[in-house]
Amino acid sequence: MTSAELLKRIEAAKHAVLAQTELLHREFGRAESRWKSDGTRVTAVDVAISENIFRELSEQFSADQFFSEELAETDAPIPVTAQFSWVLDPIDGTNNFALGIPHCAISLALCESGVPVYGVVYDLSRRTLMHGGPGFGMHDGARTGVRVLNVAPHAESIVGFHRPFEPALLPAANAVLGQFKIRGLGSATLHLAYVAAGLFDGCVDFNVKIWDLAAAIPLLRAAGGEIFFLNGEQLPMKTFNLKMGKIVYVAGGPIVSARLRELVKV
Repeated sequence: MTSAELLKRIEAAKHAVLAQTELLHREFGRAESRWKSDGTRVTAVDVAISENIFRELSEQFSADQFFSEELAETDAPIPVTAQFSWVLDPIDGTNNFALGIPHCAISLALCESGVPVYGVVYDLSRRTLMHGGPGFGMHDGARTGVRVLNVAPHAESIVGFHRPFEPALLPAANAVLGQFKIRGLGSATLHLAYVAAGLFDGCVDFNVKIWDLAAAIPLLRAAGGEIFFLNGEQLPMKTFNLKMGKIVYVAGGPIVSARLRELVKV
C-alpha cells in the first residue's frame, strides 16, 4: 500500500525540480565553470540548484537525508540511516551544459530504505519532465504508461554508451560496438531515462556513480526494464560516498539486457 508520506514526497519532488528549470535554461551555455580535484566540471548553477532543491524539500521533510555530489560536507562515506533519503545530481551532463550542448538533466531520486523508489528527471534538450517509479508508472512528459522497448536486437537497435576509461574494459566495449547502433550523449542519466522512455533499446556504462543513475533506475523499473550491476550490487544504498568506485552496468528491456550481459564480461 502506498503511504501518504511517500505521495507527499513525490509531489514535492516534481515541484522542486520544475522550480529550477527556468534557471537551468537561463544559464545554459553561459555559466562559468571550474574543475574539481577529481577532474569533473562544476558550475555555480550546479551548486545553486542543489541548494534550492534541498532547501525546499528540507523545509517539508526535515527528518530525511539529502545527498548531492555538490553539497557533501565530507569525503568520508555517510551512512544512510533515514527511512527516506534523496539523491540529487543537479546537472547531469555539466560539460554539455557549460558548453551549450543541450543533452543535460536535473536528476532527483527519492529513496526508501536506500532503494530508489521514485525518480524525477528534467530533460533540458526536450524540455520534458520524466518521472515515475514501480507502482506509479513511467511518465515521459504528457505520455503516460510508457514501456521499454523489448524486442530482439536488430540492425536499428540503439544503445546509450560511454567509452570506458580503463583499457582492460575495452574488449567488453568493443563487443557492444560491434552489435548495436551507439549514442553517446554525455549524460548517463539521460541514457538510462531514454531506455525507460522507449527511445533507446538499452544502455551500457563503465564509468558512472550512483548519483548518475539513482533517479533513472525507478523510471526504468516502472517501464518494465532491468538494470544489472556487473561489478558489485549497488542497492540498497548503505552509504553516500563521493569516493566510491566506478559502476559498470547494463540495462534495457529483458531481451536486450540479456544480450548485453552476454557481451559485457568484466
